[in-house]
Amino acid sequence: MTKRAPDASDVSVSPPRRRSKYTLAPLVLISGNVVLFALFFVWPAVIGLVYSFTNYTGVGSFQFIGLDNYQKLLGDSTFYSATTRTLLYTVLFVPLNFVLSLLIANVLVSKHAKGASVARIFFFIPWLLSPIIVGVLWRWMFGENFGLVNYFIEKVGGSAVPWQSNADLSLLVVVVAAAWAWTGFSMLLFIAAIKNVPTSYYEAAALDGAGPWRQFFHITLPSIAPTSFIVILLNTIHAMKEYAVFASLNNGGPGTSNNLLVQYIYQTGFKSGQIGYASAASFVLMLILMAVAVIQMMVNRRVENR
Repeated sequence: MTKRAPDASDVSVSPPRRRSKYTLAPLVLISGNVVLFALFFVWPAVIGLVYSFTNYTGVGSFQFIGLDNYQKLLGDSTFYSATTRTLLYTVLFVPLNFVLSLLIANVLVSKHAKGASVARIFFFIPWLLSPIIVGVLWRWMFGENFGLVNYFIEKVGGSAVPWQSNADLSLLVVVVAAAWAWTGFSMLLFIAAIKNVPTSYYEAAALDGAGPWRQFFHITLPSIAPTSFIVILLNTIHAMKEYAVFASLNNGGPGTSNNLLVQYIYQTGFKSGQIGYASAASFVLMLILMAVAVIQMMVNRRVENR
């Protein structure tokens, strides 16, 4: 029995792979972001890390001094004071912003709410304002000698409140002003999350006799947990880097009592000419932010795995 030699008809010829015309498009778009990220984040970070081990003053040459800047930070009481004030500001700002934005979002998605579209724009406008403008507006309202709030307090027979000369009140004003400015952004995230909760959950809960509060705590809050995590994470990072509102509202005052870490870094680096020392403080702040982000991600993952 002779074996037939294969001919051309037995060979299946696969069509040549056609190169998609969209193959390079993602690469082009990503490359632009990579260049910007490298130019405005990686390169400054590398330069800052190098400066943190030097005695660079901003002009001229510099010498490598090892870990001297970091050792100096460990004994710097002003650095500890700025760090403590930053953590206090974050602890006050994040919960206040979270509660306000969630409360407003929950009210605006209610089927009984009237004028919800106009209200969303009204609450979102502050987030569009520059932090400098936010600080100036609240300074007009809470100025001790010319503020609108003290004007009305004195009109009804009270005495002027030291909104600017009292360190705690001054910090509280900044916390409220920043929460007011950031509520719109967090509110939009919560509105989108609440709208994605299936209405069948609420209908079933209503049939079981659950009231609005039980529905909120047992359906809404668990369903929007991922969004809540994002809001808390973004607000925490934002709060620990806050600068503009403080600078425009009370300049970290009275005195230096409300100087946060970013203000301390700015004043040390650019006013005192200690670029190397300020770079070391910047990297400590970056490590704190990374630690906060990692801890929050671990907590969120543990909650999701329950």
